[in-house]
Amino acid sequence: MSNQKAFGVWLDNHQAVVVGSEQAEGDTLAVLAHVKGELVAPNSSENTSNNQEKTLQGKFFKEISSHLLNATHIHVTGTGQAQEKFIHYLADTPQFKNAKTEDSTSNKMSDERLVEFIEDKLK
Repeated sequence: MSNQKAFGVWLDNHQAVVVGSEQAEGDTLAVLAHVKGELVAPNSSENTSNNQEKTLQGKFFKEISSHLLNATHIHVTGTGQAQEKFIHYLADTPQFKNAKTEDSTSNKMSDERLVEFIEDKLK
């Protein structure tokens, strides 16, 4: 990982774990952040509910990406379609348009196991 800022993210629709180097030039990966998304409040209007969900998802993705400063390689994993939506969000964000992104599907795992999983994926 020389001269690269590589990160890994596990996420579902409401929570994320960000893994990366704690030091600017370190090769050792560690959990950098746990990010929790807000739940959509029940609403009788489907349109309002959908708009609120998109707004909250945007805030959630923005908070996750705030931990990925100067990223050159990002591996995104998780359950369902959340990781695909996050990769599209990154592709549409100028700061990350040149970053290499990869995705995979995985179940929730312990922080230690996630660090090992991301280290293996970023090799």
